Amino acid sequence: MPDRPDFEPSTLVIHSNRSYEKQSNSILFPIHQTATYIHESVGVTKGYGYSRGANPTVNALEQAIAAIEGTEHALCFRSGMSAIHTLCMAILKAGDHVILSDVIYGGTMRLFKQVLGNFGIEYTYVDTSSIPAVEAQLRPNTRLIFIETPANPTLKLSPVQALAELAHSRENILLAVDNTFMTPLLQDCLALGADVSMLSTTKYIDGHNATIGGSLATHDEALVERLYLVRKTIGSIQTPFDAWLALQGVKTLPMRLAAHCENAGQVARWLEAHPRVAKVNYPGLDSFPQKALAQQQQKAFGGMLSFELDASTKDSLRFMDALRLCTCAESLGSVETLATNPATASHCDLTTEERTALGISDRLIRLSVGIESPKDLIADFEQAFAATLGGDA
Repeated sequence: MPDRPDFEPSTLVIHSNRSYEKQSNSILFPIHQTATYIHESVGVTKGYGYSRGANPTVNALEQAIAAIEGTEHALCFRSGMSAIHTLCMAILKAGDHVILSDVIYGGTMRLFKQVLGNFGIEYTYVDTSSIPAVEAQLRPNTRLIFIETPANPTLKLSPVQALAELAHSRENILLAVDNTFMTPLLQDCLALGADVSMLSTTKYIDGHNATIGGSLATHDEALVERLYLVRKTIGSIQTPFDAWLALQGVKTLPMRLAAHCENAGQVARWLEAHPRVAKVNYPGLDSFPQKALAQQQQKAFGGMLSFELDASTKDSLRFMDALRLCTCAESLGSVETLATNPATASHCDLTTEERTALGISDRLIRLSVGIESPKDLIADFEQAFAATLGGDA
C-alpha cells in the first residue's frame, strides 16, 4: 500500500489497516476473542502470548489510530480515563508535579484529587490558555503538562504549539493533550509539538455510543515501551470486541466530523441569535474570544458547544427536560445529539463556587451536536423554548 501521507483522511481511515484474516479472507478484521495463544514451541510465539499484553484485534485498532495520529505508535485502553491513568503511572512517581488545565473533564480532576494525590503526585490547576500563567507555575519537579483543548465544557482553548515549546525548553517535561473533542483529523496535536495525544475513543472515534475505550499516541518509542509495560501489568488494555466495534466506527470518522461541524455551526449561530439565550461558547463564532487561535491550530471548529439561557437554573433544567429529539445523556461525539448539564454530571464533584470560578454555571448546558438535520434540531429547541420559557417572548 502507498505511504500513509499519500492518502486523504477519507481513504486513510478505511485503508490504514489492510490486514485480512488468512483462513477466509474476511474483509473485516476478525474479533480475536481469546485469553491466550498457542505457543509454536516452548518459549516461541507468533507475537501473542496472553491478551492482557496484546491482542490482534486491538492491534488493528491501534494501527488505525496511529495512522490518523500521523505516527507509528498508538496504544488502546479500556477507557479514556484508563489511558490517562496508565500514562501517569508510566511517567510519574511520588513527588513529581503535574500542571493541569483549570477547565478540564471532571473525571480527570477526580483521578488526580482522589487517586493519584494519595500516592504523592502533586498537581496544580492553571489557566493553560496563558503561557505566562503556566510558566509561573513550573517547578523543578514538574514532569507533565496535561491540557484539554477545547476544554470541557466551556470550550476554552490552550495554545498547543506554544505550550510544547515551553515544556521542551525545560528538562524532563512532557506535554500531553486530551484531544477528544477534536480528534487528530481536526487538530493534529503531535504535529503541533505535543509529546502525547490522548483520545477517549468512546466519543468520535467510535461515534455510535457502542463502546468504552481510550488511546495514547506518541512518536517516543521509549515511552511506548513503558506504556506497554504498565498497561500489561495493570491490565488496562482495550477489550477485543470493543476494539472491533471502534474499528468499524473509525472508517466513517471524516464524514461524521464534517456533519458534526456543519451542524454545530448552524445550531450555535441560531442559539446566539435567540433572545432567551444569554451566551454561546463555540470556537466558530465571531463572539468567541479565541476564534483566531481555533483557526490557527484547528482544521474546523468541532461539534461541541455550550450555552446559557437567560433564565434561572430551574428553568434551564426544565428546558433540557422538554427536549424531545435531543437526548439528555452523558458522553459526546455520537451520531445522536446529546445534551447534558455539567453541574449535575461531569463536574458534579466541584462546589458551586469552584464551578462558577471556571465559568461553569449551574445553568450551563453542554451540547454534543449529532448528524441529524439541523432543521430538526432547531425545531426541537423551538418547541422546548415554547414549552418552558414562552418561546421568543
